Formats: sequence, structure tokens, C-alpha cells
Amino acid sequence: MKATMLYGPRDVRFEEVAEPKILKPTDAIIRLSATCVCGSDLWPFRGLNPITAPMAMGHEYCGIVEEVGSAVTTVRRGQFVVGSFCISDNTCPHCRFGFQSSCEQREFMSGAQAPLARVPLADGTLVATPELPADDLIPSFLAASDVLGTGWYAASAARVQPGSTVAVVGDGAVGLMGVLAAKQMGAGRIIAMSRHKTRQDLALEFGATDIVSERGEAGVSRIKDLTKGVGADSVLECVGTKQSMMQALQCARPGAMIGYVGVPHGVELDGAELFFSQRGLMGGPAPVRRFLPHLMDLVAERKINPGKVFDLTLPLGDVAEGYRAMDERRAIKTMLRV
Repeated sequence: MKATMLYGPRDVRFEEVAEPKILKPTDAIIRLSATCVCGSDLWPFRGLNPITAPMAMGHEYCGIVEEVGSAVTTVRRGQFVVGSFCISDNTCPHCRFGFQSSCEQREFMSGAQAPLARVPLADGTLVATPELPADDLIPSFLAASDVLGTGWYAASAARVQPGSTVAVVGDGAVGLMGVLAAKQMGAGRIIAMSRHKTRQDLALEFGATDIVSERGEAGVSRIKDLTKGVGADSVLECVGTKQSMMQALQCARPGAMIGYVGVPHGVELDGAELFFSQRGLMGGPAPVRRFLPHLMDLVAERKINPGKVFDLTLPLGDVAEGYRAMDERRAIKTMLRV
């Protein structure tokens, strides 16, 4: 089969690789219905993460179970499943505490920008739907695999409460899903920080009440103006740069929580400044598996439509164009149909 490999900065190839096989009794093989390009894929694509050997790309996935190992009991051949980008057994102490992304057997999914993918620890990682979903729901189920779950975790980590004021730093797919999550959690005011009209429009559709186009100190000042000098009760940091983290910290009120899910690049924090600011931080790789059953129910019941975040759909063979479109900000998020 052909699959996506990254050889170096901006060198994405769709080339022949061996089909995945069951390697352990706890594995499953799925035939993907759709996959996509993630914002985090752009870090190595842009050369900001080192590439020492060709990388099998893709960690967001949904599809039909093709084969299961002898120890797999919770999913079976022919079922439609969604899985997290973090592989977990869902039984270890960290999993039971709701942090499956710190599972004692944690792996990170790879190789999902392909027709077939191997999923380790299938019982703990995959969640099946009761029946095969309608085709128009596939984008939303795919979003649940990572960006929806990550945006949801950002809002949960930031302790979004009914009626609260929430600021969302970042207008990529995860930031937009953070807006959707804050709306579902009952936030009274959701301030989305975005400079781009198409992303602003989608943020408003997902539940944003205010748009702030300024960045840095000007953006912080604008949020302070909107909140009468108080700042936001909860802040979602969905980028991972030093500027975005500083912006998140400075627009949060004392006592606020910042849920940070952007993979940090060049972020350093001053301990004394953080101490006296009295603002909390919770983040890291999202425990998507904690939220997956609830999010899949919301999608199946058509209560949310996170699939709208995919504003470019391409055949899997055109994956390199999908990367370029996101890198050049011509697309928020590229879905790849298999």
C-alpha cells in the first residue's frame, strides 16, 4: 500500500510501504474511512522538530476494524471505531485517574495517513459506534480523534464553568474546538483571538461572543478592556509559542486556570512571576480517551458539528498539497479521504 512519509523539512512523500500486521495479541488493524493533517504535523514539516529518519505520518483516524489480535475483546471486525492519538490500556492507575495520555504503556499513534493502520492496545484505545455512521458524520468523528478532544481538554483543564468568561488563544483547529467546547460547557462569554476572517466566522458559529484580532500586549489590553480590567476566568492556550503562552498568562485574572495544549516550542516561564500572578496551569498531551465516548455521542446525536473545521478535503494521494495548504494558511485543517 501507499502511505505518507516525511523525509525532511517540506519533503512529504506518498510512497509504497508494507501493509501493517498484527504484532501483538492486543493489536487491531483498521481500514481508515478518513484521516487528516494535524497542526502538530507542521512542526517537523517546517523543520522545527528534528527528523533523523523517514517518519510515518498521521495520528488522527477513524475507520472500520479489519482484523483484531487474539486478546482483543471490546471491538470486533466490521465495527466503525475512533481512537485517540495517545495509545493507552485504559486500565493503569493514570488511565483510571483520567489521564490516559500518561498511561504506563503509552505510545503515540503514527502511520495513520494511510489506507490501513495498526492500533496497539486496541481495547483501551478504540471506541466503537453502535452501528456504521452516516457518511456526513465521518468528518466529525475524525475530529474527535484529536482536535476536538484536545480542545475539550483545554477547556476542562482551564475549568470552564457555566456563565464564565473564557479567552481562547489560537485560531487553528484546536483553538476553534476549544471555542466549541467552552460553549458546550456553558461559558457565558467566549473571546476568540483571531486575525483571519474565515476562522473568525467559524469561531462565531461555534459559540464565540467576541473576536480579538490584536496580538501580544495589544491583544491582552483588548481583553482587559472587554472584561473591565479583570481578565478572563479561564484561558485556553492552543498554539505553543512563547508569545501565545505569555498572552494567555497575561489575559487571565488572578485565580484563573490556563489550559495549555499547544506543544511548547521555546516557552520558558519565570517561577517568581508565576508565583505572584496566582494563575494556574494544566495541560500536556490531551487524554482524549477520557472524553471520547461523550464526544462521539454528541456527534452521533448531531448536537455538535466539529467536522466543519475541515475546510479542505483531498484524496489521500494528494497529502503533500494538504500539508502545503495548512503551512501557507490556505486551510485550517485538511481532511484526507481514503
